[in-house]
Amino acid sequence: MSSEAVVALKAIHGDLAQVLGAVTEDQWVLDSACGGWRVQDVLAHVTSNFKELVDPTPPPAEPPPPMGAEAAMEMLVAPRKDWTAAQVMAEYEQYADGALAALGALQEEPLASTMSPLADLGTYPMHMVANAYAFDHYCHLHHDLLAPSGPLSIDVPEADDARVRPGIDWMIAGLPQMCADALTMFDRPLTLRLTGAGGGSWTFHPAADGDFITAEENGDDGVAIATSSAHDFVSWGTKRSDWRTATELSGDTEYATAVLDAIDII
Repeated sequence: MSSEAVVALKAIHGDLAQVLGAVTEDQWVLDSACGGWRVQDVLAHVTSNFKELVDPTPPPAEPPPPMGAEAAMEMLVAPRKDWTAAQVMAEYEQYADGALAALGALQEEPLASTMSPLADLGTYPMHMVANAYAFDHYCHLHHDLLAPSGPLSIDVPEADDARVRPGIDWMIAGLPQMCADALTMFDRPLTLRLTGAGGGSWTFHPAADGDFITAEENGDDGVAIATSSAHDFVSWGTKRSDWRTATELSGDTEYATAVLDAIDII
């Protein structure tokens, strides 16, 4: 189960609240490292997700056309772009406790193991929704808001295993489904070694017919090995940065290059 992800999210929520409490009026409108979003818009994304978890917006009379997860996120942020920073903060504070409680409830059976589709992200047991939120919070805080990649130089507690690993587990689970169309070249095992807080080792194996690539933790090494810190993987695994700046390759480096170029996790 992913009860550790709820613990992680509570900790990262606390870190984010600490940062937001120190943001000045001028900083709210600075560009974040998330393309097209200001600091305030990153918060609007986070709080809109919390709000929809606790108090979902009723569906429109005319169902909208199907859209991917990224488009749906942008649709939630758009109406909040005209809000004041105080309004966005108030919404975040209003729904945070309820969202954390809801995610905690998803750790209990029968919901925990119930499989649920998440737009174009794939299908997961519902307990892993907490991992998705922990990943989202960590990524936006540490890679979009905070320096050196983001515009804010504000101290937060050190990113430890408890904060980082649940989000990494989401990325490892999501990679085979989110990147399936791009990983057409994946025909041999590849090992991903992540160092530092939240790290571990996973060997990805080619998919059987009609199935997805599989990830084996602590398995035998593949024909290529990619080594990076877990913190940096959150950045390059989401295409926020180039993996070449933070990753060492060994074995069949040509194959590894093609695979890593195709990875784009949401």
